[in-house]
Amino acid sequence: MTDVFLKMLELAQAGFYCSQILLIIGLEAQGKENPDLVRAMSGLIGGMGFSGRTCGALTGGACLIGLYAGKGTAEEMEDSRLNDMVRALVEWFEQEASSQYNGTACNDILENNPMNRMARCPQLVQNTLGKVEEILAANGYDLSGRID
Repeated sequence: MTDVFLKMLELAQAGFYCSQILLIIGLEAQGKENPDLVRAMSGLIGGMGFSGRTCGALTGGACLIGLYAGKGTAEEMEDSRLNDMVRALVEWFEQEASSQYNGTACNDILENNPMNRMARCPQLVQNTLGKVEEILAANGYDLSGRID
C-alpha cells in the first residue's frame, strides 16, 4: 500500500468521507490546514447529503482542481483552463465508474448497499486523486501548489 492510500484509510477511520479526504490531502500537500473548507465539503458526502447522487470522489476531485486553479480572492484570476480540467476529470470518472459500477452516483457505486463502501470507495478515491494529479500536472500544477 502507498503512503497516500494509508493516509486515506486513516482519514476514513477518523470519520472523513471521499470529498473531504481529497481536499485534506490537497491542503496537506500545500502545507495548509483549512477546517472550514473541509467542513464545507461535508455537503458533498454520500452523494450530497447521503442522498446517493453524484459520488463525492468526483465532486471532491473537481473541488480539488478548483483549489489549485480557481479564483479565491477578488484580485485573483481563475485559470482559463479550469473548466477544461474539470470536464476532463468528469469524462474520466464517468468512464471509470460506469465501467465498474454502472454509474457515477453513490447509489450506483455502492449498489444501494452501504456495506460496499469500504470495499469500493478507497480505490476509487485513490484513482480519482491520481487522475486529478495527472490533470493538474498536464496543466503546469503539482500538489505542492506550485505552478510550473
